[in-house]
Amino acid sequence: MITHADEAVVAAQLGRAPRGMRAVAHRCPCGQPDVVETAPRLPDGTPFPTLYYLTCPRAAAAISGLEASGLMREMTERLAADGELRAACQRAHRDYLARRDAAAVAEGLEPLPAGTQSAGGMPVRVKCLHALAAHELAVPGANPLGREALGAAGRWWSRGPCVPSPDETVPDETGPDAAGPAAGEVE
Repeated sequence: MITHADEAVVAAQLGRAPRGMRAVAHRCPCGQPDVVETAPRLPDGTPFPTLYYLTCPRAAAAISGLEASGLMREMTERLAADGELRAACQRAHRDYLARRDAAAVAEGLEPLPAGTQSAGGMPVRVKCLHALAAHELAVPGANPLGREALGAAGRWWSRGPCVPSPDETVPDETGPDAAGPAAGEVE
């Protein structure tokens, strides 16, 4: 079940209304959603292969920094050379597809066609660390490269929530109750 508060937080995180959101798949240590599960088809029927979507802007920024550092290329090279890692990523790929198909059935939708990509380039390359990290957060232990990325991303939640909770009000800094020196005081 998605609460109105969760939907409002995700909308604030994304800067737009979420589309096809089925559930909060993971919560940040601050308590807010940081990964949502989306339906495999958007409300208009458009296929949407990304089942787990990283919504927290701080987490997304941390992962983007890893992508910019060349980590995806390094991971892809290791994936090609390491049979154990390749097998683990193949299991992650199958897990993702099975969960996405189950989500389609639960929504009364036709699953995406066989051969549709899973996410993040799985299982043969690393194309999007955000998708791999979201999968690992939603299904702990499922995605070895997502787990590695999360370990390298640092504690994105350490400064507290990335957006205000819907029940929090932001003070009006221009009104008569605005913080600042009282008349006659020096700043």
